[in-house]
Amino acid sequence: MQMKPLGRSGLSTAPIALGGNVFGWTADEPTSFALLDAFVEAGFNLIDTADVYSRWVPGHQGGESETVIGRWLAARKGSGMRERIVLATKVGHPTDDPGRRLQPAWIRQAVDDSLRRLQTDRIDLYQAHMDDPDTPLEDTLGTFADLIRAGKVRAIGASNYSAARLQQALDTSARLGLPRYETLQPLYNLLDRSAYEAELQALCVREGLGVINFFGLARGFLTGKYRGEADVAQSPRGAGVKTAYFNDRGWRVLAALDEMAARLKATPAQLALAWQMRQPGIAAPIASATSLAQWAELRAAAELALSDADLSTLSAASQG
Repeated sequence: MQMKPLGRSGLSTAPIALGGNVFGWTADEPTSFALLDAFVEAGFNLIDTADVYSRWVPGHQGGESETVIGRWLAARKGSGMRERIVLATKVGHPTDDPGRRLQPAWIRQAVDDSLRRLQTDRIDLYQAHMDDPDTPLEDTLGTFADLIRAGKVRAIGASNYSAARLQQALDTSARLGLPRYETLQPLYNLLDRSAYEAELQALCVREGLGVINFFGLARGFLTGKYRGEADVAQSPRGAGVKTAYFNDRGWRVLAALDEMAARLKATPAQLALAWQMRQPGIAAPIASATSLAQWAELRAAAELALSDADLSTLSAASQG
């Protein structure tokens, strides 16, 4: 399986990253364990989570996903599983106290909390979940440098940064001799293209950052599971999917995926991920699964070879 570098970190990823946002939420612990096992046994390695997953669920406090992953690692102790994965998590989501999101003291506390929940001594890729304009970049990056020196973190990345702020962060690292963000995690898929393609794509390619984009399946819309009002009520994400994608462009993209899927004997989800894997800068789209059947479908995207004509057809359908 072809591996792609995560910037200059020395880490690399298989073509699909596993999204941990569902662990402890729509995927219970036994299902999550089975998904994680299947993911690694198939030769994939990058597992992405965050300290806030899944705080949005009533009764949850955040950290549920990390806790499930930690229990899985503990249950596989002695198997070499920890060495086979690239473990990525995040700090600094706006649901934290806005005044401390990426401040040094908060990062130091948050990393120790994440390590405890994950039941590991290191985080391979520690990502700033969102930009914190109230904290100087040199303070945040300097704290990340301390964590790398302490062996708690191997490399750092950014998520949801604008091109201007990402460039400023990279310049700050270069000027002060601090570790730089080696990855970017932006919103990107066939229906959410502008935020990445407008400026971030060129910047990431020029600077050699590895892009691990989230919502690669547009919250499930690009799987074809949402085709009408009846489908919306079947999922916690349904209402948001309807608002974002039930429009002429959404139906146009879904129709193009349906036609191509029938011709290539593939599924819309596989085609949507395969298209992303061929876009400049992309190291691995992040995809979540809540069953082994879903994961079996998604993993096949890594083996799907799209022609230049197929790529152009999907790109054209999703313009606008």
